[in-house]
Amino acid sequence: MNKSTNNLQDLFLNNARINKISVTIFLTNGYKLEGLVKGFDNFTIILDNNGKQMMIYKHAVSTIIPKSPILFTNKDSQH
Repeated sequence: MNKSTNNLQDLFLNNARINKISVTIFLTNGYKLEGLVKGFDNFTIILDNNGKQMMIYKHAVSTIIPKSPILFTNKDSQH
């Protein structure tokens, strides 16, 4: 796999970010966060909720639920 190939996680988060799709993030401790994905890297997600930004470590994330469907094209995913 070359560096230009994105994984499903990156495609999902980037689509939510670009299309400004609000997400609900459940943490492993049961806490629920809502907002817009402003950015992400291999270890963190930046979430914005009414102008307040939070950095969430991905290892603490259990589930991410978008408010509207994330659409993938054949170009985006091989599955």
